[in-house]
Amino acid sequence: MALDGIFLHHLQSEISKRALDARVDKIYQPSRDELIITLRTRGDRFHLLLSARVNSARAHFTRCLPENPKQPPMLCMLLRKRLTGARLLSVEQPGLERMLRFAFDAVNELGDHVRLELIVEIMGRYSNVIFVDENGKVLDALKRVDAEMSSERLVLPGVTYQMPPAQDKLNLLETDVSQVLERLENRPGDSDLSKGLLSVLQGVSPVVCREIQQLVGRGEDVFSKQLTSGQRERLVFFLGQLQQTAREVSGTPCMVVNLAQHKPMDISFMNITQYGTSALVRTAPTFSQLLDDFYSERDRVERMRVREADLLRVITTSSERLTRKISIQQGELSQCADRDRLRVYGDLLSANLYRIDKGVSSVTLENFYEEGMPEIVIPMDPALTANQNAQRYYKKYRKAKVAEEKLTEQIAFAQQEVEYLDSVLDELGRAETEKDLSEIRQELMEQGYIRMLRSKGKPKMAQPAAPLKFITSDGFTVLVGRNNRQNDKLTLKQANNNDIWFHTKNIPGSHTILVTDGREPTDTALWEAACIAAWHSRGKDSSQVPVDYTQVRHVNKPQGAKPGMVIYVQYKTLYVTPSLPVKQEENS
Repeated sequence: MALDGIFLHHLQSEISKRALDARVDKIYQPSRDELIITLRTRGDRFHLLLSARVNSARAHFTRCLPENPKQPPMLCMLLRKRLTGARLLSVEQPGLERMLRFAFDAVNELGDHVRLELIVEIMGRYSNVIFVDENGKVLDALKRVDAEMSSERLVLPGVTYQMPPAQDKLNLLETDVSQVLERLENRPGDSDLSKGLLSVLQGVSPVVCREIQQLVGRGEDVFSKQLTSGQRERLVFFLGQLQQTAREVSGTPCMVVNLAQHKPMDISFMNITQYGTSALVRTAPTFSQLLDDFYSERDRVERMRVREADLLRVITTSSERLTRKISIQQGELSQCADRDRLRVYGDLLSANLYRIDKGVSSVTLENFYEEGMPEIVIPMDPALTANQNAQRYYKKYRKAKVAEEKLTEQIAFAQQEVEYLDSVLDELGRAETEKDLSEIRQELMEQGYIRMLRSKGKPKMAQPAAPLKFITSDGFTVLVGRNNRQNDKLTLKQANNNDIWFHTKNIPGSHTILVTDGREPTDTALWEAACIAAWHSRGKDSSQVPVDYTQVRHVNKPQGAKPGMVIYVQYKTLYVTPSLPVKQEENS
């Protein structure tokens, strides 16, 4: 993430223009690594976020206010005591270092005006927010650093504040471009231009260095000590532009978004072209809003990923348990296949009671059930009579027969559960929003795969989202269920009997409805609806997918069946390539 020194320079300017002379109204600490300071002016009120989180350290105005703990931490209470009502004097940045110093004019217990500072250090896992008094002593910090954690720099109450160790890099606010080129040429060894710039310049991130290399090399590899005359001229030009942007604070807030994953990738103060057509660059009105959007979207994607992983674990664990259960039951069922032999043993013993002496361990008899009446050896329990041995075999036979019936029934039920979980897994793979995940979670809770949380009163059911809507090229409406609960509602309640129902053959997927409105569906509408149904299935990446279709009147749900599970008759099959031949419409 490219919150570098130049980006922070723009934030420093933005905060200064808006917040200087503002008064501290309220202070919150929503988490261990974050502070929110509410500032007010005569005509405005805004929230300043100071974060020392490892992957998202930053300082900017925010509109996103997380929930605060009931009991404020000690640092929060100290800040409230010392800074409430204080006036923001300045926001300073040493060079292009990744740190901001917020200076406040506060009043102490004696009524004297004192200068207090909040210092935000953005340094990856060493990021911190440090509260410093008028004498330069540390009052407290979000992260205390003792001698065991660092031998170079302590951050503890009562210790004099020290700046982080300075890096031997050039500051574009004070350095000429010619000095940058000279430093590049005098570096030991050779490397990519981007790595060279990163080691030489202060306040620039890897993404900015890669962008300059992209512009200088025009897509070709560029080495810092092997520059052609043309590349050198372009390097001087783009470094000059970068320097001008930093000095004049004239950058544009830009966010790079991955088109395939719809995930924010990077931010910068300049346009980013290095990702080509795989990413989209969005701009924002302010740098603060850009950071707000970036982190809220990234956090949303992360929450989606975590919740999706949680649901995936539930589904896969349940599916694996059922698969193991089926395997064991099929082994037991195979043993029941020999049950007819037990009945034959019983019949032969019953027919030959007069010939069998008590106490024998086996007996050889003619098997009159087979042609030629071959002899067969029957094991016996010497402690039992012939009749008792016969009854023992009949009992084993009846037990095996009942076991076979029960096992067959249980295996079929378990296989249906596996099929159902496969359908849930498919809809999980197609979930796009947190609401989609919530509906899947609700469905799994209703089916007993996830334990419902105990709450007073009747639990609130999540309001299902509307189905996906498409319009075919000849004007027919196509509706697609997002999940199994919605599939049931769409097919069994919402659709008309004359509408056409589509589903991939023996492949998990969504119920798809072609709304006829009393019209005869065209071949084009049927084909496009089948393509849409194939696209919203596990066969999405296949070249040819069979899709069954029939009138809704021929689709029924067996009693006790899982959500989304139906049976259908009088159907036809189309073989299509999964695609979205028409554009998705917004549901009204």
